[in-house]
Amino acid sequence: MRYIVLLKAAQLTPPMPDGLFEAIMKLGEEATASGALVDQAGLVQGGTSARVTVTGGQLSVMDGPFTEAKEFISYAQYEVRSKEEAVEWASRFMKLHQEFV
Repeated sequence: MRYIVLLKAAQLTPPMPDGLFEAIMKLGEEATASGALVDQAGLVQGGTSARVTVTGGQLSVMDGPFTEAKEFISYAQYEVRSKEEAVEWASRFMKLHQEFV
């Protein structure tokens, strides 16, 4: 089954602590080598977003920014056997942030 994990930042505080980026890359390599990590990337911020909906048979496009989505900064897509396995990968990622902050 495929699961998508969205990373939501309460507050962006650059620069990234020393060693965190390297630890994230190492975990990503491990997840990729295991076959669990399908894709990951950052998400565009600001007014470049759009919402496409169909209501009553009519297509509607609304340009952003959208307040409820502005904190989402990246995603990871996993192909794993269970939700618990996806949660485990996401937890390992978040624990890296705990270690380096």
